[in-house]
Amino acid sequence: MQAIQKVRHRQAEVNGLEVFFREAGRPGRPTVLLLHGFPSSSHSFREVMPALADVAHVIAPDLPGFGMSASPTVDEYDYTFENLSWTIENLLDRLEVERFFVYLHDFGAPVGYHLATRAPDRIRGLIVQNGNAHEDGLGPQWDTAKAYWADPTDDKRAQLPDWLNFAGTRDQYLAGLPEYLRLLHPPESWHIDWERMSRPGNVDAQFALFSDYANHVARFAELAEYHRAHQPPALVLWGRRDQYFDVDEVLAYHRALERVDAHIYDGGHLLLETHAAECAELMRVFVLDNT
Repeated sequence: MQAIQKVRHRQAEVNGLEVFFREAGRPGRPTVLLLHGFPSSSHSFREVMPALADVAHVIAPDLPGFGMSASPTVDEYDYTFENLSWTIENLLDRLEVERFFVYLHDFGAPVGYHLATRAPDRIRGLIVQNGNAHEDGLGPQWDTAKAYWADPTDDKRAQLPDWLNFAGTRDQYLAGLPEYLRLLHPPESWHIDWERMSRPGNVDAQFALFSDYANHVARFAELAEYHRAHQPPALVLWGRRDQYFDVDEVLAYHRALERVDAHIYDGGHLLLETHAAECAELMRVFVLDNT
């Protein structure tokens, strides 16, 4: 019988910021770094961490501005994905983590890819869950964003979807899902997210990260070269009903990488809310097979 693994809840001061993170498993085992996306936090990984902990040392931080980590204003912290990646890298160094698997979801993808391209030898493998690194995944729903990034005027901003509110937070979980899948989503997830986003100045921080996503898109050629040159093994987990990243992204990973195991589920953008058990088992096997 598999022993039940407990998740520890910790905080660390990293470059003057309080960073909250969840940790499970024993240091010394292969590390899995779980990077969440918008608008969530390490809370997304609450169900997969115990399942991974018997084969890995699992770390799931809340990025600055998210969850239980500090949320400085845009005047106090430079909200770019590169800067977030330095915060996470410094946390890993404090925890004496050398090499790791990295889970790339949504906003966590640009953070993880900064870590990977800075130090490719540290990456044991990629676990991609609805995280984008190719133009293939950016369908017409991104047209207004691209127009704003090219010309960030008030008029262009007014044409963007209104998502930095409670309804937009809830839609990250439920948009595009049929009723039987909506019923599987625990509503506390988006209520917790919105409560944290309601901290003073946090909506501005989230918009700053959305604006910086343009720089992630601009790095796609660099990421393609990283894939070509280093060929990290990859596990791709995808919710086919994602309203933000198109399922064509899965085939883009297949074309870019030689060792890809891909699984497409009848789920949405935040796939772990409905398919945690399935994804956790695949992640366990992926870690064991690549250690």
